[in-house]
Order: sequence, then C-alpha cells, then structure tokens
Amino acid sequence: MAKRTGRKKRPTGPAALTTLTYTAGSLEAQMLAYLQWMAERNFSAATITNRRTYVGGFVRWCDERGLSTPAEVTRPVLERYQRHLYLLRKADGQPLSIRNQSGRLVALRCWFRWLSRGRQILSNPAADLDMPRQEYRLPAAILSAEEAERILAMPDLATPTGLRDRTILEILYSTGIRRLELLGLNCMDIDHGRGTLMVRQGKGKRDRVVPIGDRALAWVTRYCDEVRPGWRLADDEGALFLTPLGERMGDSRLTQAVGGYVRASGVNKPGSCHLFRHTCATLMLEGGADIRYIQAMLGHVLLDSTMLYTRVSIRLLKDIHTATHPARLERQSSEAEALLADLAAEAEDG
Repeated sequence: MAKRTGRKKRPTGPAALTTLTYTAGSLEAQMLAYLQWMAERNFSAATITNRRTYVGGFVRWCDERGLSTPAEVTRPVLERYQRHLYLLRKADGQPLSIRNQSGRLVALRCWFRWLSRGRQILSNPAADLDMPRQEYRLPAAILSAEEAERILAMPDLATPTGLRDRTILEILYSTGIRRLELLGLNCMDIDHGRGTLMVRQGKGKRDRVVPIGDRALAWVTRYCDEVRPGWRLADDEGALFLTPLGERMGDSRLTQAVGGYVRASGVNKPGSCHLFRHTCATLMLEGGADIRYIQAMLGHVLLDSTMLYTRVSIRLLKDIHTATHPARLERQSSEAEALLADLAAEAEDG
C-alpha cells in the first residue's frame, strides 16, 4: 500500500493547490490535481472550496480504511461510503440532509468522471451510483407585504449604520438578488436613469441586469450622499456597501444584521437575506408577473427552479377557492339574505 510522503501543513485557496507533495497517483494527489484543473478552467472559488471539502472528506474516509489510490475505489466502496453518509450524525445529533448527502456524492461523481476521462482509472465506479431521492421542499417562510415593511422599518435611521442597513433591506426586497450578489455590488452597478442594477459574476459566473424600484433607488441615493463618503478610504475601489472602517461588507456581518432585524421586528419567521429573495419572487408572481420574467430576475438557468414559487403563490387559488367552495359563512349569509328578500317580496305581492 502506497504511503503519503512529505506532508506539510495544508494551505488554503486555489493558489496554494500545488504547494503540497504526495505520493504520485494517491487519492490526495489526484484530488489536488483535480482542484488545480478546476481553477485553470475558471470554476468559481466557492465551487472549488465545496469540492475540496466533499472530496477531501471521502479521501480521509478512504485513508482510515487503508485505501490510498483511485484504482482501489470500487462501486461497493462508494456504496459503503453512501451508507456512511446516511448514518453520519452532526454535532447536534441530527443526520445530514438529503441535499447534503447528494452534494457530497455529486462531487465524487464529478471527480471520478474526471479521473476516468484522464485515464487515471480504467473504469468509473461512480458512473451508475444510485443517488438519494431528492426532496422537493418549499421555502421555509414567505413574508407578507405588511411583514416585509415591518422589517424594513427596524434599522435606526439616526445612525449611519442604520441608514446603510435600510438601503440593504430595500435592495434585497426590491430585486430579490442573492446575498453574495449584493455584497459584490459596486456604485457603478446602479443605473439610476434606467432604474436597473447590474449583477456581475453572479451564481455560475453569469452577469445579469435586474430592475430596481424607485423607492430602493431613493435609499441608495441617500446612503451614497450621507453615509458612504464618510466611510470610504483614499484608495476607494467603488464597493457600494462598506463598513465604518471603509472595507467591503462581509457575508457573515450581513447575515447577522438582516437576521437581527427580522427577529427584532417580531415577525415569527426564520431566515435572513434569502427570506427577501423568496418574498420578492412570490409577491411579484401573485401580483401577476409572468414566471419567465421572475426566472430572468432571479438568475435561474432552469425554469424548474423558478416554478417552485408557483407552489407557494396561492393567492389566486385562494380567491378561486373562496369564490367557488360552498362551505363559506359569507355565502351562507348572502344566500339567507336573498331568501328573506324573496319572501318579503312575495308577501308584498300577496
């Protein structure tokens, strides 16, 4: 059995992928070569990090069982690993979600397909691996328009941070963009004349133009006039949302801020930034927007992803149910009134 040699402390980031030396042909060496290949082909940093985590977990699992090269990994080995994921428990005692299990197995399928195409293995053991059956779950929560307004009113506008955060909430609510897309915004990405917002290098490294409402634009103008000039540094790179230290706002800080406003509002619904994405799409759909316009706005490649919102947008169905189902107090009352009116008319005629 081949052994690792020359192990050093693991660096981080795509730039450090080739700084380690392992036995040629080992699982870990092939994993690093795969990550390097992904970086060279312009895969996103998030995807590379995801694959490093998921493939790396499998490599460690194999190492604990004496498996050191890709050729030793067979279909039964992968099925054992799949059972391991099913039985694995997190620190809180909960099992991995089906989505998490599938994500780990998809990463392995992609890796072994790469190994097979590169003639590193004779056959692909993951080619016909049966994946867990997916669960099609609806968003955990959707805000009503009234609830959204309550949350938007929470930031303290007497402080610069509160004014910035109100602007952030307005953009999330108006455009439905993702958290990282908002954090990547630069001042030049807001077109006040056209009423649009440019999302650059969104999910899948795709650019798109998104409409933004007049109210959100007004808050952007106020923030840029009253707050941002006092925070920007001499070497300002144009990031729209800054911290008081002049740095681009980070994702954890944003999640904590938005989640804090949701909780402080008294709206008893879970979520943070993505809650506004779900809300924007659902309320627009209920307002009569075509599903394909919602797809373009959210940046979904497949319409199936957007169709999710047709299962939570039930206002039209509710109206139809109210108008047609016989078991209604209002219908019974109106029919009773009509019957009394008919009886009274007959009495007068008689």
